[in-house]
Amino acid sequence: MTTCIKNAIIVNEGKKTLGSVIIENGIISAIQTNEAESGTSCDNVIDAQQCYLIPGVIDDHVHFRDPGLTHKADILSESAAAAAGGVTSFMDMPNCNPQTITLEALENKFNLASEKSIVNYSFYFGATNDNAALFSQLDKKHVCGIKLFMGASTGNMLVEKPEALRQIFSKADMLIAAHCEEPSIIQWNSDLVQMKYGDDPDIAFHSKIRSEEACWQSSALAVQLAKETGARLHVLHISTARELELFEDKPLAEKRITAEVCVPHLVFCDKDYATLGARVKCNPSIKTAVDREILRCALNSDTIDVIATDHAPHLLSEKQGGALKAVSGMPSIQFSLVCMLELVRDGVLTIEQVIQKMCHAPADLFQIDKRGYIRPGYKADLVLVNPNCEWTVTPDCILSKCGWSPYEGKTFHSKVEKTFVNGDLVYSDGTVNTSHRGEVLFFNR
Repeated sequence: MTTCIKNAIIVNEGKKTLGSVIIENGIISAIQTNEAESGTSCDNVIDAQQCYLIPGVIDDHVHFRDPGLTHKADILSESAAAAAGGVTSFMDMPNCNPQTITLEALENKFNLASEKSIVNYSFYFGATNDNAALFSQLDKKHVCGIKLFMGASTGNMLVEKPEALRQIFSKADMLIAAHCEEPSIIQWNSDLVQMKYGDDPDIAFHSKIRSEEACWQSSALAVQLAKETGARLHVLHISTARELELFEDKPLAEKRITAEVCVPHLVFCDKDYATLGARVKCNPSIKTAVDREILRCALNSDTIDVIATDHAPHLLSEKQGGALKAVSGMPSIQFSLVCMLELVRDGVLTIEQVIQKMCHAPADLFQIDKRGYIRPGYKADLVLVNPNCEWTVTPDCILSKCGWSPYEGKTFHSKVEKTFVNGDLVYSDGTVNTSHRGEVLFFNR
């Protein structure tokens, strides 16, 4: 079976080119620029009508809640949302139930994904205060990394003992993905705010409780430990301008310490609590408009390496309350790409930079085999995006099982039209092929 996507503006490796992509047996077999010849011998021809054709987005930071928390999300529902958003591969976090902190629990998640995931997948192994001895038994070809909570968040997988942290950094022979917030500072801030404003202060205090200083101290410690041990460190969801001082502006291939920024910290700021309330409560918290602006600017350099989502669905009933009682986390994956394309429209980024941070860089950072680029011989994970389509997010279009989005009512000006996973059309014009199954990611380590 061969498919030709013709008359597309191919955005790939820093360039835009008008041409066609030929898919054969799930693989990109050719990239053509002679439109007169395109698709003449293919079984299926799709006229892109000069829409953007981009590599599938790779999201290195999601919480699909499967197993154990499937009342609000599961691998099937969230991978459907991913496909609709142009995300063709995801890497899922271990704070589910049971937590992914044993080899048996990890194997179970891979089995679940093989049965349920519409797109491609991998899973992090969760570090604890006493399981570093298991690291050597992990399958480095299929496990994306080790997740380390240096700050307490949903699921309470905090590792706080200094000797345990040093052992994790010393024994990990694969990437450590760290959530960095200093618990003692958070507790101190929480106690002060509660003393003044009661047991559950207004949601606006969330950014004061989970403060810039909490992020800075924890991220600085993680970077220090990585430098002392030589560990490969990836600091997740940078949320403050100050943390950028910890990272180097140089090519990804030259780094052992890298940084991720997530869509909510690029889109929202603390002023949005007034209108969106706990819908934009996440850990680490969204910070000031100045932080947001500086994080956006950093995407124009190599200081921040990748854009992810920290997609973390909860039911709206679980989001009730203030800064301490409402749970933290929001669904983002279905609208992450179009959110970033709004920054292109606003002149913050170029389309080539979006593709670099959401497609190319994740593939390079994790050494993913034959994905993240439009190249002959690579897997045909591809997305067609209409760059001139105005539409508004309404509840009926939301595919995450939780049934809501912080982007409800927002008008976008680009739209994902089609998503291909391993050459198969899994999303087209509002419909997801829920019977499709993705593949486990393979890492060249």
